[in-house]
Amino acid sequence: MTKVLSTTDAGILTLTLDGPDSRNSINPDVYRAVRDHVVNAGQDPEIRAIVVTGAGGFFSSGGNVNALRDSANGPLSAVNSNTDYLNAMIRAIADCPTPVIAAVEGGAAGAGVALALACDMIVANAEARFTVAYVRVGLSPDGGVTHFLRAALPRQLVNELCILGRPATAERLAQFGIVNEIAEPGEVLNSALTLAGKVAAGPASAIRSIKHLVNIAADSELCTHLWAEADHINQARFGPEAAEGLSAFLDKRKPDFRKI
Repeated sequence: MTKVLSTTDAGILTLTLDGPDSRNSINPDVYRAVRDHVVNAGQDPEIRAIVVTGAGGFFSSGGNVNALRDSANGPLSAVNSNTDYLNAMIRAIADCPTPVIAAVEGGAAGAGVALALACDMIVANAEARFTVAYVRVGLSPDGGVTHFLRAALPRQLVNELCILGRPATAERLAQFGIVNEIAEPGEVLNSALTLAGKVAAGPASAIRSIKHLVNIAADSELCTHLWAEADHINQARFGPEAAEGLSAFLDKRKPDFRKI
């Protein structure tokens, strides 16, 4: 059984999937644990960034195949309940006001890909393989995989990944902007924590507004989105972050948002 380990340092919450016997496969217990950690972190002003990673040099192999097969012997209601937990985890990450960064060492498969894609940024080593392998076991993707991929990739490439089940390296996905940073093997978590540190040092309220605006942009008409942006920036003008940031710019010094 994969456990979800949590540590907090310098305003960064790190969640580690730890299931060495299954390459960190995930199940409803993991879905609930990750969701709870993320929801709580989003409500904690001391947590300014979240990193999700996997132990043992691999991110996550996704759902346990034995469990998936055995689920066909149970009621549909149980299957729907498990899917609800997966979707709740994905929504918690997407909706969390605090930025979430995936540190993908080795690779990710199935629902592990969904977990990585739900994060706001991805750091991976160049040869890390992202495999949407549902088709190989007679299934279609879940956890928002097709939603996230189609938002970033051409339709033909998404079909290649999902219909053929071909793995894509992080280096290839970086060409399309899905992977933000490429790190050396074994240094992915350190690189992700460095990136998280930059986020944590930034203006927390402004960053939360940015994440919200980016999330709603694709579904907003221009006029509606202009008003949303105007509301956020005009509210921010009167806040302490803008006071510090603008004063620092004019004083030609580095702003210190952590003191706010």
